[in-house]
Amino acid sequence: MKKNTLESLTWMRMTRFVTESNQLSNEFLKRFDLTVAQFDVLIQIQTYQPITQSELAEKVTVTQGGISRMLARLEKDGLIERKQEWKIKKISLTEKGEDILKVATPEQVAFQSSFFNEALTEEELRQLYELTTKLQKHTHEKNLQPE
Repeated sequence: MKKNTLESLTWMRMTRFVTESNQLSNEFLKRFDLTVAQFDVLIQIQTYQPITQSELAEKVTVTQGGISRMLARLEKDGLIERKQEWKIKKISLTEKGEDILKVATPEQVAFQSSFFNEALTEEELRQLYELTTKLQKHTHEKNLQPE
């Protein structure tokens, strides 16, 4: 059996960190009756509104089917509205959605920041940011070629 490489161990560690921090953030966001995915979608809508469903799907890590179900729930909860503009439905936050984000955003940002500022120095955090940015850019450019 081949031993794991430093690269594969690093990837597994990063994956575990994201999974565990998302689980903790999901628990934290329950006070707002939101999940991490819903919070992300609401932030993207707030930033780019009015936005189409397909534009939104490109910006989040939710599948097209998942985004449809999530938007239906957020609309039912009164956090978003969808308005028909000619042939396209545009999504915007409602006043209730804006109000929830006004409270939830600073609290969630502080909670997420604590994962880093409680464990890393400012220099370590700067290095981590630069390295993860470099990895993300490379990953974005990487194409899988058929063998």
